[in-house]
Amino acid sequence: MADFRKLKLKTKKGKHTRVKPVKHTIDEESSEILVSSLSLEESVDSEDVESKEFLIKAPFPVAMWDLEHCDPRKCTGRKLFRHGLVKILKLGQRFNGIVLTPVGQRCVSPCDRDIVSGNGTAVVDCSWAKLEETPFSRMKTPNPRLLPFLVAANPINYGRPCQLSCVEALAATFYITGFKDEAMLYLSKFKWGKSFVVLNQELLDGYASCKNSAEVVELQNAYLECEREKKNKPNIPDYPPSTSSSDDSDQNT
Repeated sequence: MADFRKLKLKTKKGKHTRVKPVKHTIDEESSEILVSSLSLEESVDSEDVESKEFLIKAPFPVAMWDLEHCDPRKCTGRKLFRHGLVKILKLGQRFNGIVLTPVGQRCVSPCDRDIVSGNGTAVVDCSWAKLEETPFSRMKTPNPRLLPFLVAANPINYGRPCQLSCVEALAATFYITGFKDEAMLYLSKFKWGKSFVVLNQELLDGYASCKNSAEVVELQNAYLECEREKKNKPNIPDYPPSTSSSDDSDQNT
C-alpha cells in the first residue's frame, strides 16, 4: 500500500516544499473517476496552490474495431488506446452503444444521448480507400449511425469534408449528444484537436440543438445549399451607385 504521509522536498534555494498526496474521488452514480491535482505548500508562506478537478475518462464505454489499415504512428485511434481512452473490439464482438459506420442508416442526433450515456460509442478504424473490403457485417450493433457533414481538421485530410479521423468522429458524436467536455478531453490529446471544433463550431452547435436525426439532416442540407449558393454567386464588389444624369444636371444649374 502506498505511503500517503507528506513528503518534504528540498528546492535549489534551500527551501522545503511539502507535497500533498493525490486525492481520488468516485462518483457512485456514473463510476466517473475524478482526480484532484497536486497541491504544493511553500514552507515559507504556507500558501496552497488552488486544486482543480478534471475528467480523466469518459463515464461510458468508448471502443473501436481496428482493421490495421492505418500507419500506427499516425492513427488517432491507436493513440487514444495508448492513453486508455478507447477499448479495442474484436471482429464478431457485439457493441450495444452507438457505432459510427458507413453502413448506418440514420444520423447521430441529440436523441441518441441515452444510448451513449448507457452503452457508449464505438468507431470503425479503417482506411477510406478500403471501405469495400472492410467486413462491416462482423461489427455487430443495434445502433449503427452516420455522422452529418463536418470538415476534417486532422493533418492528413485537413479541410476535406466528411473524411474524419477516429478521434474527430468520436468527439463529434460526444458533442452532438451533449457530452462536450468529453469531446474536448479526447481532442486535447492532439495538438490540432481544438481546431476541429473551431472549423465546425457553427455546424456542431446547430446539430446539438436539433431534436432528432431528421432535423440534423435538414440542417445539414440547408447548410450545404447555402454554401453552394455562395460559390455560384458572382464575385461583384459592392461599389456605391453611380450618379444619374438627372442628378448631374441639377448640380450644374
